[in-house]
Amino acid sequence: MSSQTTAIPFRDKPYTQGMILGGFTLLVCLFVSAVAFATKDTIKQRQEEDTQNMLSQVFPASLYDNQLGQEEYTLTLDGKPVHFFLGRKNGVPSGVVLFADTTGYSGAINMLLGIDANGVLTGVRITFHKETPGLGDLIETSKSDWILGFDGKSLENTTQKNWHVKKDGGEFDSFTGATITPRGVVKGVYEGLQLFAKHKGEILSVKQGEKS
Repeated sequence: MSSQTTAIPFRDKPYTQGMILGGFTLLVCLFVSAVAFATKDTIKQRQEEDTQNMLSQVFPASLYDNQLGQEEYTLTLDGKPVHFFLGRKNGVPSGVVLFADTTGYSGAINMLLGIDANGVLTGVRITFHKETPGLGDLIETSKSDWILGFDGKSLENTTQKNWHVKKDGGEFDSFTGATITPRGVVKGVYEGLQLFAKHKGEILSVKQGEKS
């Protein structure tokens, strides 16, 4: 009794299917790379615009004439990395936008502090938080103007006792049912001002273009 072997069509052979799959994958990779290359300048420009918008909310344009978003530095102060943007006016350091963090009811709260060369707050904004919607999220400018209460404050014009919420004997309002959140923000802003005051010389003496 004889047997007959049926030939497998070329396109159905395993190595042929592998080649087809590999070729398709290569085409997809080339397409993605081409799109990334074509849009990288646009993405970079958008990122720079977003950064500048963020900085302008806490540090007025009247205080600097340099490319603030391009003067980004990190110094190790008190054993920790401190990240900031340095403003200059007529070549003279005029202040910083300092990254700071604190702890709220639901975890970490990240902030930007605008501080002029005299140690006066020019603005505070929250960049990240996980606080309770309708309560703790009142620290956002889109929900309330509470955060604007820091404008113009400094270690000189506000005593240590007053750097607390009113419930703790200070001068800052708290939120009904959410005292922990504003308490944490006030503490974080105060500590940021203390850090700047302590290391003002080091921060403002960073040379333009100096690597972190």
